[in-house]
Amino acid sequence: MISLYQKYWRTAFDIGVIFLTVWLIMYVFSYLYNLATPVFLSFIIFWIIEPFARLLNRWGLRKSIASGISTLLFTLIILAAFIGLGYIFTQQITQLANKLPDYQLQLQAKIQDWTASMKGHYEALPPDVAQKLNDATGFVTDQGAKLARGFLNWLVGALTSFSSFMFNFSIAIILAYFLSVEIETWKKLGRERSPKTLKVALEFLRNNVFRGISAYLKAQGKLISITFLTIFITLFALGVNNAFSIALLAGIFDVLPLLGVNTLFIPWIAYLFFTGDNELGLWLTGLLLVVTIARQILEPRITGQTVGVSAFTMLSFMMISLSLFGVAGMILAPILMILLKALYDQGYFHQWIRYPREEFTVPPLAPQPDDPEGEVAP
Repeated sequence: MISLYQKYWRTAFDIGVIFLTVWLIMYVFSYLYNLATPVFLSFIIFWIIEPFARLLNRWGLRKSIASGISTLLFTLIILAAFIGLGYIFTQQITQLANKLPDYQLQLQAKIQDWTASMKGHYEALPPDVAQKLNDATGFVTDQGAKLARGFLNWLVGALTSFSSFMFNFSIAIILAYFLSVEIETWKKLGRERSPKTLKVALEFLRNNVFRGISAYLKAQGKLISITFLTIFITLFALGVNNAFSIALLAGIFDVLPLLGVNTLFIPWIAYLFFTGDNELGLWLTGLLLVVTIARQILEPRITGQTVGVSAFTMLSFMMISLSLFGVAGMILAPILMILLKALYDQGYFHQWIRYPREEFTVPPLAPQPDDPEGEVAP
């Protein structure tokens, strides 16, 4: 054990310094984000509205007018999405949550019929088995219904009580407009007054991180859109109630690591088969297989080729960051993960982290080449 410490204490120290640096960055960012949330939101809004504002400016409009038109269009689209889609989703989820007790009673009645049938066919069955099964099933279904109802009610509450977010978002839209108008001034100031070291760092971030973030968001948007559209069209064709909200909820679950649409569909399919709705259960089973297989085929190609970080690694890091640092941690997590991947690809970790070279045939931190199918190491 002593020899192991002697060989690897420098490696552990260097890795610890990197982890401490990442933690400090996330801690400082989360503190600043909580202190000035509208400022950070304004950068996201600026990133969305600026391309159209530049286009209008090239067509001859003054930048202030072009930025105003782009900001107004963005605001109208966001309001339409919040009011329209948010209302539909809230109403359907509330309706689904209110129906959960009825579904629970149907399941308990089915189990009671099943246990009575068993007792009629097998006279040797102890007389208290049916009651015990009913009690156990009632407890399980009651707990499951409470969890599902609690989650749906929390989801509705999160959608209906976001006044503070809307206040910050409104200020962020105003800040984004002024940033769009003044962006050339800020760029000129940065080119003339920034130190060379900062310029090099920003150039590295722009080429390796910001493009990766854009590619990651586009990749996740494509995957979620495919999942949502596939489920919505299928459920709508099958005549399932609340098809829109169920498909949207499946898209939300699809983002989460280790969960995915299975969390929503497997209990639903089991309930359908148990209550005798075998036709819909078979259709949903086929839908789940199609969505899962499509995700497994498309995810490495869409996410791996555009980002270079595996979806599991990225989303797991986001969930851990969300638990430790809240929303700010989840926002910063993709940026840091892609930055770490870029540093790894450029060979910086190989230079920074000391390790006993005699222990390895191949350097463990040397950049790995892309595999023949185009996927890269996570």
